Amino acid sequence: MKYLLGIDIGTSGTKTVLFDESGIPQAKTTIEYPMRQPRNGWAEQDPDDWWNAVASGIKAVLAAEPHIAEDIAAIGLSGQMHGLVMLDKHGKVLRPSIIWCDQRTGAECEQMKNIVGEKRILEITANPPMTGFTASKILWVQNNEPDIYAKCAHILLPKDYIRYKLTGEYATEVSDASGMQLMDVAGRCWSGEILEKLHIDRALLGAMHESPDVTGTVHKEASDATGIIVGTPVVGGAGDNPAAAIGTGIVKEGSAFTSIGTSAVIYAVSDEPRIDMKGRVHSLCASVPGKWTVMSCTQAAGLSLRWLRDTCCVPEIEKSAEQGIDPYEIMTSMASNISPGSLGLIFLPYLMGERSPHPDPNCRGVFFGLSAIHGREHMIRAVMEGVAFSQLECVEVFREMGVPVSDMTATGGGARSALWRKMLADLYGCPVTGLSSDEGGALGAALLAGVGAGVYASVEQAADICVAKTAAMENDDSMHRQYMPYYDLYKRLYKVLKPEFGSLATLTC
Repeated sequence: MKYLLGIDIGTSGTKTVLFDESGIPQAKTTIEYPMRQPRNGWAEQDPDDWWNAVASGIKAVLAAEPHIAEDIAAIGLSGQMHGLVMLDKHGKVLRPSIIWCDQRTGAECEQMKNIVGEKRILEITANPPMTGFTASKILWVQNNEPDIYAKCAHILLPKDYIRYKLTGEYATEVSDASGMQLMDVAGRCWSGEILEKLHIDRALLGAMHESPDVTGTVHKEASDATGIIVGTPVVGGAGDNPAAAIGTGIVKEGSAFTSIGTSAVIYAVSDEPRIDMKGRVHSLCASVPGKWTVMSCTQAAGLSLRWLRDTCCVPEIEKSAEQGIDPYEIMTSMASNISPGSLGLIFLPYLMGERSPHPDPNCRGVFFGLSAIHGREHMIRAVMEGVAFSQLECVEVFREMGVPVSDMTATGGGARSALWRKMLADLYGCPVTGLSSDEGGALGAALLAGVGAGVYASVEQAADICVAKTAAMENDDSMHRQYMPYYDLYKRLYKVLKPEFGSLATLTC
């Protein structure tokens, strides 16, 4: 029996899971670390927090299964996308990583438009200039920290820093790299035109691979730190959402998933590159060789509910501690007793700005319609509905582009909520399926590792063998009709508030 190790470097923590060849977890652990916000709209993490979590996580799962290290066929990596990791010529971290939800680079996005042209950027990278993507972060360091940029010898993404720590190789793969906005996405390679115009030396970037490719092997120093056998292969892996797609069986055109974690993502597979020239959703390379994806991202999905929990739901936290249950169970139970529309309370989930379908770093969260009649239960329901409304806005863009979304799977921590899954089914107008075992990106990374090691013949075969789904949550047309007036108002609110978000930004910068 061979085993596969899947490592998912997330925003709140790193999840390490040991799988057998059937995709069944044998041991797993999650180790958390902080996110720092030095200024409003900024978000940074220490790359060595990720590495320490990876090393500790590997040791923990190996300790749970003694003598299994020699039977690990390969390691797969997934991780938060778009983060900027800068190393000097000795491989030392130069500054904290500017991560995916950071919104500081509005001026640099305008700089990209002026230098390259917004239409040309869309044509090459399949996405408009984005504050969340890596290219604008590189320009920000060029503009604001030139001494650090002058010392930079290597630019990596978060999971690719872990690859470097494991293997010593500076490498990446197409699914994650296509979120840097430095690639020719249709050609699945670095764009010489973009790099030249942005004055980014190609030598700073890692070697490009397909996701199941073996990119290196574990070296002695990493072996000593983790317990993994020297020479164990490490494959390309994937960005968190492309990896989650593999782990949820979304490997063919016509299938899609909705993931509700810190952010929320809708991800669909396409046999050819599809670009929204309005820039409302992202087009990327899939972690399945020869395929592409259309993907949306709501910046603050589960983060919105977590914010509400931490700021307003102390009684529910205390009650959950007494009962030994998750506070979200109590919160969603409260929300389930409230009718659609939350008694006229609407929430815009823009706590970290927004990406899809409104690429706007200035927008901020809003409770609209709040009155003295509302309690915490209405606020909880409104937050959940606001996140679900944002997903429907994105699905409407997919359908406009001709991307099918009739086969929907829900994943991520938020998908454990039956109430949230039911909201999505009723709003999308199609059944929403769950997963028997939702290991998401860690499973996807492990399956890619299995393909690279020859355990499976293809990504599609790996998903067929290892991904099991639960019964679908059926949609209700009458509930859909109840939601629509509130959803229509939700959509109008952004248009009305957009200029005022910009005004607010000038007061708080």
